[in-house]
Amino acid sequence: MLIPTPKIVDAYIRQIPKGRQADVNTIRKDLAAEYHAEVTCPLTTGIFVRIVAEAAYEDYEKGTALNKITPFWRVISEKSPAAKKLTFGTKLLKEQRLKEGLTS
Repeated sequence: MLIPTPKIVDAYIRQIPKGRQADVNTIRKDLAAEYHAEVTCPLTTGIFVRIVAEAAYEDYEKGTALNKITPFWRVISEKSPAAKKLTFGTKLLKEQRLKEGLTS
């Protein structure tokens, strides 16, 4: 079982093209294949997706341009359980998903 790091999850999310999305199950499957593991831990992957989103938003608040932060909105939909746990709410998430034509 692969236990990914936040850095691995961040790198994966950064490579998702604009206008495309992936869910946690896809991330887990892809990472397991990349690292030659049978599976990727669902618990740590979910936790690290949230950590990546929180860190990206902190960078955004500090003035980092949107195109320079990790595009967490390509993984977290506004209806997902993870969205409800974000400390910064869902306004930016909804705006960016709308701009990129991503559906829930």
